[in-house]
Amino acid sequence: MSTSPDSSLSRRSFLAKAAGAGALALTAATMGLPGAETKPPAKDAVKKKSSDEDSESPDLLPMAKGLTLATIVTAEGPSLGIKTPRGVLDVVAMAKRLRLEVPPTIDDLIAAGDDGSLKTVLEAALKLDPKQPKNASVFLDPEKMDFGPVVTNPGKIICLGLNYKKHAEETGNPVPKSPIYFGKYNNTLNAHRGTIKLPAAVATQFDYEVELVIVLGREASNVSEADALGYVFGYCTGNDFSARDLQTRTSQWLLGKTCDGFAPLGPWLVTADQVPDPNALKIECRVNGETRQSSNTKDLIFNCQTVISYASKHFTLQAGDVIFTGTPEGVIHGMAKDKQVWLKAGDKIACSVGDLGELQFALT
Repeated sequence: MSTSPDSSLSRRSFLAKAAGAGALALTAATMGLPGAETKPPAKDAVKKKSSDEDSESPDLLPMAKGLTLATIVTAEGPSLGIKTPRGVLDVVAMAKRLRLEVPPTIDDLIAAGDDGSLKTVLEAALKLDPKQPKNASVFLDPEKMDFGPVVTNPGKIICLGLNYKKHAEETGNPVPKSPIYFGKYNNTLNAHRGTIKLPAAVATQFDYEVELVIVLGREASNVSEADALGYVFGYCTGNDFSARDLQTRTSQWLLGKTCDGFAPLGPWLVTADQVPDPNALKIECRVNGETRQSSNTKDLIFNCQTVISYASKHFTLQAGDVIFTGTPEGVIHGMAKDKQVWLKAGDKIACSVGDLGELQFALT
């Protein structure tokens, strides 16, 4: 973690302090202090308290709102960025000027909650005189900067199979009666404008799968569908890249899903408050400029609420966990055998979901 000369808090101590600050902020809100965000009590909050607790409990840290975030790759490691009209704000660099402690990465922001420090840093940065060269250094050109995966160390990467009606139909599979979950590992994480080195020694049938990706912001255990979206930190564009010949070698799909770099995420992580309905987003994938997938999350068999709730009734979801919600029709695997032309080195993939930003990556 980068800190100012007068402050050398470790990442662990920062998180502890941030957690405390978040708790104080929530206490202030309940007292109606100036500048505090107040929220009405949840429906039936007084009547019942179970494992399906309200996602706005005062014991929980507030999640960031109104932000479009990115992971900036620096010499010191991943760093937190915020998209602004002037470019991507290097939050850590600006915070050092102000001698403030901030969450140094998106992962830390999710874990520690939003204590208000980001708003302070953002407002100060936008007031800087852009004509001064020293001020330009805190804003990065998104066309030139190096992106990292929007989440760099999730506890779980959960994926959904056959979760679009038309995709199930094109692959000759019945519509599932319950969600089909499988997993990826952190070695698959990749970024906007990243590359995937194809494991050509073990596979040849490489395929794209554009997906809406959910990033959890709070621990979720046995939550209801009605409350499920309250546990979401944000959404991003992803691609569940696959090696179909490895995927279909056995009844378990894992091998074809977990090769290095097979889970690009980004470029942005958009906070959940800016996505009022994740179940009504246009979703597309293009290969070398040709549109291959074009659909809408309205075609999801199990919508985002169901995906979160159903999983949480079987295992606990943690803040920072990632959920790939499934891919629509148009994949190579769903084409007639004589029409299947598998991806190869040199191909360039572009994916988009709603207004979450275009994710681009190349194959080598």
